[in-house]
Parts: sequence; structure tokens; C-alpha cells
Amino acid sequence: MEFHYDEETIILAKEMTAYDDFTRKFVDILDACKIRYTLMSGYVALLFGRSRMTEDIDMFLEQITKEQFKELWEKLCATFECINTSDWESAFDDYLQENMALRFAYHGEYAPNMEVKFPHGVHSLFSLKNRREVLFNGKQLFISPLELQIPFKLHMGSDKDLEDAKHLYNFFQEHLERELYDDFLRKFNITPKTLEVLDESTQHRLG
Repeated sequence: MEFHYDEETIILAKEMTAYDDFTRKFVDILDACKIRYTLMSGYVALLFGRSRMTEDIDMFLEQITKEQFKELWEKLCATFECINTSDWESAFDDYLQENMALRFAYHGEYAPNMEVKFPHGVHSLFSLKNRREVLFNGKQLFISPLELQIPFKLHMGSDKDLEDAKHLYNFFQEHLERELYDDFLRKFNITPKTLEVLDESTQHRLG
């Protein structure tokens, strides 16, 4: 894996996994429809080399109109199918507009699936507004800021989430915007005890 980080772009070169290929096919359609998105949660750790299984890949879409969603639905259905419903209007009105996730998978399959939601709430809106560009094998992807993702994973607190947080912290600790990172640690009420998962030397940050 080759990796370069600067303030504007994260450049990543590595062998693609099945999750990467699935994600790339999905975001290619979003790009064709000119729809903003941000990838978040477990896939961010997988993108940067974490090795584990997952069923879903999490994504926020910008709030789009019903007409825009119909166009997106039609393009997606050439490669994917929605697990929740086969009706695009129900998908928009009963799921996305009600803050419920839609799941898209390859036809006839369940996993992996893309879990898609509109942003609702301060953190999800921040994630989309402040998304980070990744050039992955020359292809543009957008992910939620690491300064948000690591505290969020610590807040979730399962073994899987804590290991994701540890992986991302080990990978990015020298590049984090510390003031923003510490702010999210406080917002998610991350305790010094929880921070031991990452590095005992970080405990003073919340003292």
C-alpha cells in the first residue's frame, strides 16, 4: 500500500478488494448524476487496509429532489437492486425522507450492500460538508473526516468499532487536525479509559 496525505487530498494506491470494487461501481453512478456523497464508518477503515468482513458500506447522500432520486434510481438499477423496496417512490418517501436507510446490493445478492441515508443532524451534515477527497488508484472518492470518524467509532464501542478506531488512529495520528479531533472526542464524551484502546499517551488530551 502506498499512501500520501496533505491538507487537500489523501492519495492511496493498493490492490482493490471486492468491497472497493463494489463501492467504486456505486459512486461512479453518483458521479454521473452529480450527487455529493460521503463514505463513512467501517468502510473508511477497510479502505485503508483494515482486514475484516462487513455486510454493509455506509454512505450519506446530499439531500436531493424526488426527480433527481428517480434518475439516480433508474441508473442504479442497471447494476444494483434495492433490498428494501422495488418502488422508487416508496424508497424516497418512506425511507430516505423518514431518515431510514436504503440498502442496495448486486442483483440477487444481499452482501455487500450500500446503506444510503440523507444526513439528519449536526454530525452527519458536518460529515458531508467537510468530506475528504481520496484519490484511490487514481479514482476520486470522498470520505467523512477522520477527526470525526475515530471518535464516532470509539463512541459506538463494540469490539469491531474499537478496532476500526485503533486502525484509523494508527494510520492517521500524525495527520489529524488535533483541535477538531479533540472537539469531537468531547462531543462524543470519550473518556480517558476508552482512549487506552488507541494509545495510553493520548489520555492527557481529555484531562
